[in-house]
Amino acid sequence: MGDSATEAATRSTDLLTAGVYNSVRQLRADAWSALAALTRRLSLDPSAGTCAKELTEQLEDMFRLLAPIENCWAFPGRAGLDELRRLHEAGDRHRLAERADDLNLALGTDTYRNAAQAPAHPEDPAAEEPPAVHDPAAKPYFEVLVVGDLDETEEQALREELRHLRRDEDEFVYDLVVAPSFEDAVIASLVNSSLQAVVIRHRFANRSRHDLHVVRRFFEGTAAEALPEEDLFEHRAQALGARLLELRPELDLYLMTEGAVERTAGTLGRGFARVFHAREGLLELHLSILHGIGERYTAPFFTAIRAHSRRPTGVFHALPISRGTSVVSSHWIPEMARFYGLNIFLAETSATSGGLDSLLEPTGPLREAQDLAARAFGARQTYFVTNGTSTANKVVVQALVRPGDIVLVDRNCHKSHHYGLMLAGAHVVYLDAYPMDQYGMYGAVPVEEIKRKLLMLRREGLLDRVKLLLLTNCTFDGIVYNPSRVMEECLALKPDLAFLWDEAWFAFARFHPVYRRRTAMAAARELTDRYRDADYAERYAEHRESLGEDPDDETLLGTRLMPDPDAVRVRVYATQSTHKTLTSLRQGSMIHIFDQDFRHKAAETFHEAYMTHTSTSPNYQILASLDLGRRQAELEGFELVQKQLEQAGVLRDAIDQHPVLSRYLHFLTTPELIPSRFRSSGTDQPLRTGLAKMAAAWEDDEFVLDPTRATLHIGRTGIDGDTFKHEQLMDRYGVQVNKTTLNTLLFMTTIGTTRSAVAYLIEVLVKIVEELEESIEEMSPRERALHHRRRAALQAGSAALPDFSAFHTAFRPGAHTPEGDLREAFFLAYDDSKVEYLTADEVAMALESGREVVSATFVTPYPPGFPVLVPGQVVNEAVLRYMGALDTREIHGYRPDTGYRVFTEAALKDRMA
Repeated sequence: MGDSATEAATRSTDLLTAGVYNSVRQLRADAWSALAALTRRLSLDPSAGTCAKELTEQLEDMFRLLAPIENCWAFPGRAGLDELRRLHEAGDRHRLAERADDLNLALGTDTYRNAAQAPAHPEDPAAEEPPAVHDPAAKPYFEVLVVGDLDETEEQALREELRHLRRDEDEFVYDLVVAPSFEDAVIASLVNSSLQAVVIRHRFANRSRHDLHVVRRFFEGTAAEALPEEDLFEHRAQALGARLLELRPELDLYLMTEGAVERTAGTLGRGFARVFHAREGLLELHLSILHGIGERYTAPFFTAIRAHSRRPTGVFHALPISRGTSVVSSHWIPEMARFYGLNIFLAETSATSGGLDSLLEPTGPLREAQDLAARAFGARQTYFVTNGTSTANKVVVQALVRPGDIVLVDRNCHKSHHYGLMLAGAHVVYLDAYPMDQYGMYGAVPVEEIKRKLLMLRREGLLDRVKLLLLTNCTFDGIVYNPSRVMEECLALKPDLAFLWDEAWFAFARFHPVYRRRTAMAAARELTDRYRDADYAERYAEHRESLGEDPDDETLLGTRLMPDPDAVRVRVYATQSTHKTLTSLRQGSMIHIFDQDFRHKAAETFHEAYMTHTSTSPNYQILASLDLGRRQAELEGFELVQKQLEQAGVLRDAIDQHPVLSRYLHFLTTPELIPSRFRSSGTDQPLRTGLAKMAAAWEDDEFVLDPTRATLHIGRTGIDGDTFKHEQLMDRYGVQVNKTTLNTLLFMTTIGTTRSAVAYLIEVLVKIVEELEESIEEMSPRERALHHRRRAALQAGSAALPDFSAFHTAFRPGAHTPEGDLREAFFLAYDDSKVEYLTADEVAMALESGREVVSATFVTPYPPGFPVLVPGQVVNEAVLRYMGALDTREIHGYRPDTGYRVFTEAALKDRMA
């Protein structure tokens, strides 16, 4: 073997041990590939010289690197690694290379899951060899964590006994991972995404006896707490169970004890599914484990629609495409059946009987599917929506808001909220987010801004009319709120305030231990539990005393407020675009509710709002996909979101560390998108520093950046965002980009993003940049000067982003408060005699003359997708400058040829009279 091969092996080993990885999963996959490569090289080296010695040392480094990781997995696990060690120690290089290749291939292709299907007593030893490819028809495979200090003999006996309990009729198969300590168990739950159940036995230690330094750096501070070794088993088990459910709430927990199971069962919380006596055999445990997975695996509505498609029927209802009857025999559209397949037509129906259900009044499988979704997302109620989150938003607003109610809303939210508030007759108080003028985007609304508006309304005696706070979490550009803090401080001023969190881009967040805490449903549960705690009541009393009898507004603004536990009501709603970040057909969305007053205050109005906006002919394929998307999220959401995060890190590193791309392109970092005053942790790039640092930032900071949203700054290319997106990425290479500004492109990684897709994007960007460099080299001095001016302008950013100006007094019910009546302004514009069209120049001249120009319609550029003007809003110079600087091709509510639609001066005078 030559020196070059040795150097390559050395580089791979150095890379794996250099701490450049963002996840254990990435490290593990590459370590197994490196181990297989090392064994192959070692088997080809005919000598026992220096080269072989170096490779042997590297191989032993790989064993040491993988040992703590494989402790967390059933395959290859400790057994697989020990087998390779024995072959290495025996000097059987050829067999070592073969087995390392086999294990690496099985791990990389998931074929080890097929091998687990083997019967308990295979007559043919070859039956246990995994097939060459993953079999999609194989039974679903998962792993079970057994927490207990077992010796090797006890562990093997446990494995054998559970394997003997397998039956052909079992729907699933599983293998065991044994963790001897609290720390091992917590680390395994974070590392091993295949874990679906945990069995806690009667003996386990606090700290691991293994060297965990390789994995601990990813999770520092998240593993073992100090548990007294002499503490009662029930207390230790309860603490471990609570920690595991905090990290992975989808896990099924079981307890095995040698004590009085009756007493133990009475002391455990709701987290444990069942308690077993250790000496009564394992059959019931085995069946319970399978049953628990089955409860999450069930997809009742998908099952019902599939059964319907297989049933012979006679179609006499108004849906000719049902059963494919209008398609399969057509002479003119046969390609429709060929393209989509027959099942989609067999499943089409407008029937709500025969095993199916009604979306408007579900009582069967659809009701069950929604209940399962509520459990999965931590809600008290969940409703499916088949026409997108735009409709979901309108449903919630109409359910909670009556005409004349005051609503606080981020003015940069999705247009559906503005239209929903207009339809509901809400009096709107717009909140301003902090701007990022250099990049042409807004951040999020500081909690101080929200409190300031609430205090202003309280001074004016209007707090009783404030019904709802509406915010977007996370924003299009990845700015994530701290919902617990926002809601807690608002509830301190208005204890019955309801909250609508638009989580259109955040449905996946429930299934990651760090993201979860920033979701509306998790925050609602956290606050509900907090206010029930007797300790909180004591802390609140101290807090109230420290504020004094009548604190002024500045004191309240500068203090982190606590609500009165005797007065507060937690009323939280979240709308999610399942189709955007989880698996669902287009327009599949959900409404999640955690409202302590829902049954007696909102259930009836919600039902009416739902009936108002929901079609009587919903698409059953969308509903079935929501059901399956929930199943997938519960059973593999943790794994998929981990992969999504990894791909985001790979994408950022690939560009920021590329010698050519980094000269022209740069991913914006946390400090560039979130000012330091909102980041008390001081963490600049949470994803780069592992889960522990990321967790610290997401625990404390007012705003954090979602690492899966990657905003690429392209100013140094001299190409604006719209041109880069359409003429370069989309038209030439088919790369789809979510959003642009004048000098940025937004790339999102999702649970569907692959390493190949990331690689293709890098390849495309390299081609574009190389072509750009060639073009610059061939420019004339004049052309090069123009290019440098364009580049400088793009790096400087766009025109300053305008704050919300104000509603005109004609549409402001209060003389001293900013709330505006959107509906009055919107429908006044239906009278053509009340409106006129003014070009941008004409508006500018009117402003110079002192006229108040008032928009008669919504003006919404795409991107960014939020209204720059709303009906009744005063047009000012800042809005004109911003609109003039936009390079967006699509602007709703504005046409360059006719200009702005505004109210006539006479209409405003009549309104004021």
